Amino acid sequence: MKPNIPNIPWQDRPANNNDVIWRYEANPIIPRDLIPTSNSIFNSAVVPYQGAFAGVFRCDNKKREMNLHTGRSADALNWTLDPNPIEWQCNDPEIGRYQYRYDPRVTWLEDRYYVTWCNGYHGPTIGVGYTYNFKQFHFLENALLPFNRNGVLFPRKINGKYVMLSRPSDNGHTPFGDIYLSQSPNLIHWGEHRFVMGTKSGWQSTKIGAGPTPIETPEGWLLFYHGVLTSCNGFVYSFGAALLDLEQPWKVIYRGSAYLLAPQTPYECVGDVPNVAFPCAALYDQPTDRVAIYYGAADTVTALAFTKTGDVLQWLKENSEL
Repeated sequence: MKPNIPNIPWQDRPANNNDVIWRYEANPIIPRDLIPTSNSIFNSAVVPYQGAFAGVFRCDNKKREMNLHTGRSADALNWTLDPNPIEWQCNDPEIGRYQYRYDPRVTWLEDRYYVTWCNGYHGPTIGVGYTYNFKQFHFLENALLPFNRNGVLFPRKINGKYVMLSRPSDNGHTPFGDIYLSQSPNLIHWGEHRFVMGTKSGWQSTKIGAGPTPIETPEGWLLFYHGVLTSCNGFVYSFGAALLDLEQPWKVIYRGSAYLLAPQTPYECVGDVPNVAFPCAALYDQPTDRVAIYYGAADTVTALAFTKTGDVLQWLKENSEL
């Protein structure tokens, strides 16, 4: 089924703006205090749902506990979030216990919406669950051993297997990280791990990680990913793009040499964690080629940016460094 979101949020490129990706002029779209208990709402994932939109949101509360909440919107701009965290239905009490939950991604896959997130189970790992209606949520398993982050599912099986990107890491504020791919017959048991790509100089010199669900194009899987550099004042999170092979997605066809969006506005530069632009979701309307990218800003609020896949692919071809 081709992606078709006629009501995708959209704002035309501003006059005299030549950027491949441009920001929504009313950013941030979700403030840090949209629900009474929240300290910050960021690094969240949205999808089309029943003619409108739904999502899973990272909400750090005023105790500074990290957890996931569900939300709904008619236009993908104005959101209503459940003030209570998601209660996961889990058959195994062992994995039902957790230390934290954060940085979700949501992917429509076959007949349901799958959620992946960083799950605290003796350290950070990748939790996998699903929902049909954004009311009841079912926890399947932790996909990988600690320590790991940025688990991102592909939206369909590839060569008969489920496929997920992740970034093996450590238990702290990881000063390293490359993107790997894992495969599964059932979304429970993961193996056949493959290296996808590692750090490079400049904006992606410290660590990288997959962002939104990859977008399938005739030329390959379009992947938006974040890159981090270590400045004299700490980490700086920007995001760029790469194109992966359709049938062997651990093979990189193009990889942008420069970032596409970096923290430059006040809401990206000032907050709980300054200088962060962290993408977690992308809506794609194939008939218009429009893409709306949701990203966390300064680990505090949620912002929105726009592009078109054709523009990104052309830019990748002209600015690729593998």
